Amino acid sequence: MFRQAEALTKAKPTNSVSPVPTRTYHQKTLSVPNEFSFHECLKFLARSEKEKMHVIKAERVRKLVKFDDGPVLFELSHPTKTAIQICFLNQPVSRAAIAAVSEYVNDWFDLETDLAPFYQLTETDQLLKNLTTRYYGLRLIKIPDLFEALCWAILGQQINVAFAYTLKQRFVENFGESFTFDGEIYWLFPTPEVVAELQLADLLRLQFNRQKAEYIIGLARVMRNGEVSKQDLLELNSIVAAREALMKIRGVGPWTASYVLMRCLGFRSAFPIEDIGLHNALQRQLNWTRKPTIAEIKSLSAGWNGWQAYATFYLYRSLL
Repeated sequence: MFRQAEALTKAKPTNSVSPVPTRTYHQKTLSVPNEFSFHECLKFLARSEKEKMHVIKAERVRKLVKFDDGPVLFELSHPTKTAIQICFLNQPVSRAAIAAVSEYVNDWFDLETDLAPFYQLTETDQLLKNLTTRYYGLRLIKIPDLFEALCWAILGQQINVAFAYTLKQRFVENFGESFTFDGEIYWLFPTPEVVAELQLADLLRLQFNRQKAEYIIGLARVMRNGEVSKQDLLELNSIVAAREALMKIRGVGPWTASYVLMRCLGFRSAFPIEDIGLHNALQRQLNWTRKPTIAEIKSLSAGWNGWQAYATFYLYRSLL
């Protein structure tokens, strides 16, 4: 039995509200493609215990989002091979909110992409064939929010993934909004409006270096002022134009732009070729004693045209 949730709060929550029995308010079923493995998607989402943007319980994942109706906490499960079930947990939700969450889930799990051509391509690729067999049904898990995707990419610049998650955890817990439901705390990523008002000292005390603090606060101000948005970038309908627009933002270089093109905007030909994780995965798959060079990666990936993002993502998965 689920329990009554607390109100949305800023920064660190309290647990002072006594739980009151309640129920699941609405359910929505989404069809999924044949090439879909909820289990594999959850394996990727569970890659760090410090992740604050969702909570995984057994073969279910819960996530908090916010619309005009207010905070919406939903849970995803995979009751049948052909469907995902969305359960809305914390309040009655409007039809508009149900539609918005359904769209969010479709985007989050990249459900509208037909993977059959990708799997056909990998049948003759010695690097990818084993990976696509092993992780069959894994979708490219996106970060639908542009600000979150850019912040995560900037946080990951020139540091290891574990410390990047530590910085993200501190950032979310200090400047995001939280919502407590059934004794569990759920988080919203900090908004550009909130972060734009921060001072460098606010991030430096969390062990951000000065450069990353400047980049993230500057990015927040650019997005708060409407100078860049996800919709604007998608409407460019060109990976080249979107990359150029992203790289006009201070702190966004070629790798960061490519990563966001892949993880947020969903360009299947996005290829973060400079990515250290990609290099590590290739070294492991090739059983080499050294990492491949950029020239060697270009040669190895020559047959991935149009699917570089998925190839990269499956190589990421091989590191877990």
